[in-house]
Amino acid sequence: MKKRAIIIGAGPAGLSAAYELLKKTDIIPIIYECENHVGGISRTFDYNGNKMDMGGHRFFSKSDRIMNWWLEIFPLQGALSADDIVLKRELPLSNAQNAPDPEKDDIVMLFRNRVSRIFFLQNFFDYPVSLNMQTLLNLGFFKTVKIGFSYIKTVLLPKRKEISLEDFIINRFGKELYLTFFKDYTEKVWGIECASIPADWGAQRIKGISISRILKDKISSVFKRNDKSIYQKNKETSLIEQFLYPKFGPGHLWNEVAKKIESMGGKIHLNSEVINIKADENSKIEYIKVKNNNKETETVKGDFFFSSMPVKNLIEGFENDIDEDIKNISSGLQYRDFRTAGLLVKKLKIKNATKIATVNGIIPDTWIYIQEKNVKLGRLQIFNNWSPYMVNAFQEHVWIGLEYFCNEGDEIWSMDDKSFIDFASKELASINIVEKNDIIDGCSVKVKKAYPAYFGTYKDFERVKKYLNKFENLFLIGRNGQHKYNNMDHSMMTAMTAVENIINEKTGKDNIWEVNTETSYHESKQ
Repeated sequence: MKKRAIIIGAGPAGLSAAYELLKKTDIIPIIYECENHVGGISRTFDYNGNKMDMGGHRFFSKSDRIMNWWLEIFPLQGALSADDIVLKRELPLSNAQNAPDPEKDDIVMLFRNRVSRIFFLQNFFDYPVSLNMQTLLNLGFFKTVKIGFSYIKTVLLPKRKEISLEDFIINRFGKELYLTFFKDYTEKVWGIECASIPADWGAQRIKGISISRILKDKISSVFKRNDKSIYQKNKETSLIEQFLYPKFGPGHLWNEVAKKIESMGGKIHLNSEVINIKADENSKIEYIKVKNNNKETETVKGDFFFSSMPVKNLIEGFENDIDEDIKNISSGLQYRDFRTAGLLVKKLKIKNATKIATVNGIIPDTWIYIQEKNVKLGRLQIFNNWSPYMVNAFQEHVWIGLEYFCNEGDEIWSMDDKSFIDFASKELASINIVEKNDIIDGCSVKVKKAYPAYFGTYKDFERVKKYLNKFENLFLIGRNGQHKYNNMDHSMMTAMTAVENIINEKTGKDNIWEVNTETSYHESKQ
């Protein structure tokens, strides 16, 4: 009888694990997903033909392996997409035989330009912030000089000891820039002060970005203006200028991966919540218990177990006796949820003042960081710019997503849909991005445990990790599976590494946990 791999969660990590197992082994993967869709946070939500990307997912990785994996599923476009045709843009199209045409084919990866900016004081600033003429005009001469001297002081004086995220950012940008652009927004995202967030978060998410790195990138870009490669391996993720994107958003690709998994012999069970997990006396996982939509419980045995469910819930579900210490640490792990309001509008009030050509002159941004202090709105996505096929009538309407960071059960989370959409609409109008009368329709989507937090009991997480690593046939993968703020490509890589460990009969788990550390993120070709 063939061996079975039980996979908890059908997000990028779980689906990647299943696909790799089917391609490289004779192990049969069986996925259990508690939601009614695959893709996890990388899903695409459809509202009357207008599609939303939950959180914004640029298909970019420093790993050729990941880039090629995506392009194997969704080949690069060989003809212009709808908005490229209107704007007569030049793109690095695929010259492969039968390369897909986005106007005719759906299974296609688009090549998109990245524009992300900060909206602050009702002006646009580069992201990451650049000390250029536009910044000078927006902030004023004296504020800019103050920021400059603050940065110079940081360079010349001894660095702060990096205990908190505040220390981490000040060491790289100076105190004045931190207070102007980082402090309030970061506290809006996480709901607590930067001084209370460990420096680990900065090492995870900001690691390669600093004033010196930004300046170096700006200087090098002057000599590489015609570089349109889809592989931008020498750029930090926050500095990339192009990215790949599925025609109908990230969920489009993951739905296709799910179809391939099932066609190859794997199984995917939706609306199936894993409620218990049991290990035998030899420190091997023996079975899980799954509750389906009809509240029926099934016991499922397997040879290998992959978990991308939140560590907190995994520990809670163990039937074995666990030290109170481990239980307390896992129960104290915290997460940040978010809620999105999708708004269909006739037009935006803010105009495109850049040199980037856009359809009907809308602003060119894929997403915007909203740093206005008088609103709770965190980020704004403009789906027309992700893909024209995300919008029913991309030349007539603008389809936007207003993202709010919150905690399950708080005021924003608990609003009914109508009240939340009205609240978000009023906030957007109050900062002069839209006119309220131009809003045609709206919807609301909630995402639980979107961001694992690096506070609470996270400082002791190593003990939970060590406990779970002792189960030889259990592999923790993905963002919530490792309680690690991974991007989509990192989550996939944890799954691929776990599969390789099984193939190579490697018992250690360190290489799985090392994905998205300072060394492994800058990985070479594999």
